[in-house]
Amino acid sequence: MGIGAEVAAHLPFLRRYARALTGSQSTGDAFVQATLEAALADEELAASLRGGRVPLYAAFNKVWSSAYMEVDAEAASRGHERAAQDQLRKITPINRQALLLTTVEDFSPSQAAAIMAVGEDDVRRLVAEAVEEIERETTTSVLIIEDEPLISMQLEDLVRSLGHEICGTAATRTQAQEVVSDKTPGLVLADIQLADGSSGLDAVDDILAIDSVPVIFITAYPERLLTGDRTEPTYLITKPFQEDTVRAAISQALFFGSSRPLG
Repeated sequence: MGIGAEVAAHLPFLRRYARALTGSQSTGDAFVQATLEAALADEELAASLRGGRVPLYAAFNKVWSSAYMEVDAEAASRGHERAAQDQLRKITPINRQALLLTTVEDFSPSQAAAIMAVGEDDVRRLVAEAVEEIERETTTSVLIIEDEPLISMQLEDLVRSLGHEICGTAATRTQAQEVVSDKTPGLVLADIQLADGSSGLDAVDDILAIDSVPVIFITAYPERLLTGDRTEPTYLITKPFQEDTVRAAISQALFFGSSRPLG
């Protein structure tokens, strides 16, 4: 397999990570593109990408880290302290990066350590810190759009265990509309394919037409929604999912508050 094909196989999942990390499809994809451009300009970096997902994510992490260090330094040098602080508030802390890598992206602690250029014990400490932060987070109301009853119940139990309330559940687009007509949720967990053949994407569009709320999509085929060719989900979980993955995604979506999940 050529290096182009090898990298291409991992790109949908790097996009998923980048979008969750930045809270934005456009910003996340821009960082992925910058990583690929850096590899094209550096033969040694390009050669390292033959090693699979870990070196690709490590290359991305270098681009991501250096870009924000430059932004912070520039703001500080101009005396724009308020702007610098606002920027820092929207940068995913390192402990959340470790959590995303080991849950949403399913890397081992040793792999995450290689990506982040820290020690394996550091990764475990950072993940523990992130989990503690999740337990202290402000709660919200959650709408679950899922047509499989067992999965819907599993998500309900998980959401409640995090201290959030369920404002409603829906198995179809129409049911989702009925729930939202009564109360706008603070977060939405949505399957893509629904019971009556309707789309979770359309159901979410209905909600976003009323208010901008964070949305996490759950699907068995995430690569189909991570091409970068159109407006796509910012937060995406693969079925079958691990509960820790859902917890991390919920935390990250709420971290960016009301940032629009599509676009």
